Amino acid sequence: MLVIGIAGGSGSGKTTVVNRIIERIGRNNLSIISQDSYYYDNSNIPLEERKKINFDHPNAIEFSLLIDHLRQLRCGQPIEEPTYSYLTCTRGEETIHVEPKDVVIVEGILVLTNPELRDLMDIKVFVDADGDDRLSRIILRDMVERGRTAEMALNHYSTTVKPMHLQFIEPSKRFADLIIPQGGHNEKAIDVLTHYIQQQISQGSCKNQ
Repeated sequence: MLVIGIAGGSGSGKTTVVNRIIERIGRNNLSIISQDSYYYDNSNIPLEERKKINFDHPNAIEFSLLIDHLRQLRCGQPIEEPTYSYLTCTRGEETIHVEPKDVVIVEGILVLTNPELRDLMDIKVFVDADGDDRLSRIILRDMVERGRTAEMALNHYSTTVKPMHLQFIEPSKRFADLIIPQGGHNEKAIDVLTHYIQQQISQGSCKNQ
């Protein structure tokens, strides 16, 4: 099994990179785990308090469960990935069944910040993008997916997203084996990554370890 960690700031184009890999490798050969599914359940605190949670801080993520699930996949065992709602800041009752495949992608802004999680990755990728480009994507996403106004989204970026990016996410770039500038628009870098993945699959190097 080949485990690929894909990190990068909010709005950097991680999802686009993952989708490009899916297009070229095919879903039959890979499984995807999202860091966003592993935020702690906060149903035990009032909704107004939940809205103040800093989702860009590593302490918001239940890394122990994510690591345990990745280890299970590496052992050839399927997992039930949690689901999470940003609107209620709680986990859903439903789960996502994930089967072990030749390639497992672990994607999220903070996946390279945890040493134990990094040790389970065979390839570590950091998707880089200009701050202004990320900001425009973040504002649009927050308005569409998280019910924020443009003013709320901009304030959240200034007070939370940008400081956390500088403190945790940007420094994690140094752990990357491959940096992809310009996000999903960098076809050459994605070609290099997908070619390596295809090579590992064809050589039979992705069997469960």
